[in-house]
Amino acid sequence: MSLDTRAAKPHEALAACLAEDMEAVNALIRERMASRHAPRIPEVTAHLVEAGGKRLRPMLTLAAARMCGYEGAHHVALAATVEFIHTATLLHDDVVDESTRRRGRPTANLLWDNKSSVLVGDYLFARAFQLMVGTGSLRVLDILSEAAATIAEGEVLQLTVAGNIATDEETYLRVVRGKTAALFAAACEVGGVISDMPEAQVNALRAYGDALGIAFQIADDFLDYGGAGDGIGKNIGDDFREGKITLPVIRALSRADGAERLFWERTLGRGQRDEGDLETALEILSRHGALEATRAAAQEWSGRARAALTHLPAHPIRDILDALADYVVARTV
Repeated sequence: MSLDTRAAKPHEALAACLAEDMEAVNALIRERMASRHAPRIPEVTAHLVEAGGKRLRPMLTLAAARMCGYEGAHHVALAATVEFIHTATLLHDDVVDESTRRRGRPTANLLWDNKSSVLVGDYLFARAFQLMVGTGSLRVLDILSEAAATIAEGEVLQLTVAGNIATDEETYLRVVRGKTAALFAAACEVGGVISDMPEAQVNALRAYGDALGIAFQIADDFLDYGGAGDGIGKNIGDDFREGKITLPVIRALSRADGAERLFWERTLGRGQRDEGDLETALEILSRHGALEATRAAAQEWSGRARAALTHLPAHPIRDILDALADYVVARTV
């Protein structure tokens, strides 16, 4: 494991540290996404898995295990499990959201069809459960299966509140914890569990992943209105066009006058969006400082993630994870 990571971005530094482990994870992913009888499965899976994602979630599992001194082989299978769960949810999400772009490329549902995306996602979930069972740990199985259920719950909650401009920050946070932070938290936690770490340190790993995931998603929601473009794999205003009620909008609604509430009700509540409405939305967000408030919220959760790391043993990887918590928010600057 190389630790010569100077001048690299935190996720790149983490990838350099874990290069050998990640090579094993990628080999296992290629092996397990194969299908003798349904060649469309590896075709669809490869399109997304090999699209250049950062592999942040599986790296968190590897990092947690290595930081805790784990010397076995189960961390590789668990990292692959985490990536399969994540990939399956992306396939399903793109169908639900009727997306056409993912990581700068056409989505699988656009290239093939919705049925293929849903069924291949189901296949990956099944593969994920096969991999986690192989560890022989009921606790690991409980953590990751609970995470999979929580992700689905979060996505359904997001679907049911879409367009509801009465959505409050508590509900928004519940959605974020479900659809994003649950897998971050579980990815970190299982690395500590297989390493037989003390319970306090396992809890610290989970707390780090939870706070990191929330900071990551809030930053993403900021970037959807904040000007990052296809650098984050989606277009500016995707959430607006999909009628999603995210933190920038919630913050703007808390200060909205009557005319602004009517605007949000028309564009997000009823889905009646006209040419120039995105620009109007951006103007309203700017007027009320909603983006600055959203960035501050992401920074607060980043701070919570960094605080959780102080309960873990000193290690070079811990330093990179600390920098990573800063970086997920720094991309909003």
